[in-house]
Amino acid sequence: MATPDESVVHGSKASPKDLPALDKLLRECAPLVAEHGHTLVAREARALLDGVRARAVAGELPRAELALLPQSLATRVSQRMQPNMRAVLNLTGTVIHTNLGRALLADAALAQVLALTGAPNNLEFDLDSGGRGDRDDLIESLLCELTGAEAATVVNNNAAAVLLGIAALARGKEAIVSRGELVEIGGAFRMPDVMAAAGATLVEVGTTNRTHPRDYEGAISPRTGLIVKVHTSNYAVQGFTAAVDEATLAPIARAGGVPLMTDLGSGALVDLAKWGLPAEPLPQAMLAAGCDVVTFSGDKLLGGPQAGLIVGSKAAIGRIRKFPMKRALRLSKLPFAALEATLRLYQRPERLVQDLPTLRLLTRPQSQIATLAQQLLPEVAAAVAPRFSVEVVALQSQIGSGSLPVERLPSAGLALTPADGRGRSLDALATTLRELPRPVIGRIHEGRLLLDLRCLEEPALLTSQLTTLKEALA
Repeated sequence: MATPDESVVHGSKASPKDLPALDKLLRECAPLVAEHGHTLVAREARALLDGVRARAVAGELPRAELALLPQSLATRVSQRMQPNMRAVLNLTGTVIHTNLGRALLADAALAQVLALTGAPNNLEFDLDSGGRGDRDDLIESLLCELTGAEAATVVNNNAAAVLLGIAALARGKEAIVSRGELVEIGGAFRMPDVMAAAGATLVEVGTTNRTHPRDYEGAISPRTGLIVKVHTSNYAVQGFTAAVDEATLAPIARAGGVPLMTDLGSGALVDLAKWGLPAEPLPQAMLAAGCDVVTFSGDKLLGGPQAGLIVGSKAAIGRIRKFPMKRALRLSKLPFAALEATLRLYQRPERLVQDLPTLRLLTRPQSQIATLAQQLLPEVAAAVAPRFSVEVVALQSQIGSGSLPVERLPSAGLALTPADGRGRSLDALATTLRELPRPVIGRIHEGRLLLDLRCLEEPALLTSQLTTLKEALA
């Protein structure tokens, strides 16, 4: 006969025979099956029952959990349907953040993408003639209007634009580049490797810190197919330096009978200096200086989707468009729609600061950001107390890791300091913030977790999650 203690112990645990059959659990969860379908729910139900059965065999399954199986199944299905790619709050201080999707699309671009995603469209259909069209025709005149180019085309990113330009103009020939411009950008994208992939032979001129016009003149030969200039937007060489600008290099290229291509990388279409931001070379200026081809990005300073924009002379762009590699690198309809809508915003330059999120965030006054920090301080402090203290601090935002990376913008935000002074506490807090329904991404620096508020335009996206944060930290 069992003792009272044994009765209590055995009665608190479920055995494998206490588990419901799969069909019974699915019947109990009929609304869930109706919403998501039998296949998904049954697969998750089997996995759930396998897990609890193993715990029951080990004598570790509380009987009370049996009543929660429908709820557990619903949670599993919900988690399975969560997308891996999610919207986050960028409180890192880097406006054009490579790892967080770079430029934010304007409302006009979002609306255009939505309109053209849910309906057939004229991506490659000429509405005037009723025949087949070319997708470049939808955007070429707009790009030419904005940059002053004779012709234009687009591909899926700027790396592709550089690769395609070199391949189309210098495949089987030599391409001349200054040693100071043999850059590596994110993802180990190195200019020498690009040259090799494009089928061109790299000819280096000058030195790392100094290159002169005579270096290019001496390198041009009958084997030369192209001269390439690379704007070193992701690093700077200072001190005893010399470089040859496009205006000086263009006559040298023309005299040698070879085209000149310049890669601007970031791709600003307006003079940022008028808003007090660091100046960035413009495609318009490069074309006016005599470049045959100019390439730049769509998702950096331009403020649009990922794209590689190629503008230049009719002859050079014509060769690029006809090159077989072009089809493999072409832009698909969704970024194409977003790019056109973004470029049209530049037809109203007086409204750019209001309409273009990238420019709006870059020009946001520090005083406005500091005021927001003061407003958020009490709520954030209450959510993380007593484990962390919070204070308003002056910060330095970054324009972008691949766009003017060394430039800083005066900003403000919140600094969270652990009461126990331990770095592990900061790591745990950063993890908890990333686990919120809308993940919050800050940065740890000198013993504090910093939340730069430059990119927080909707404070409710943060404050609405503070209760969840408090509960997670409790």
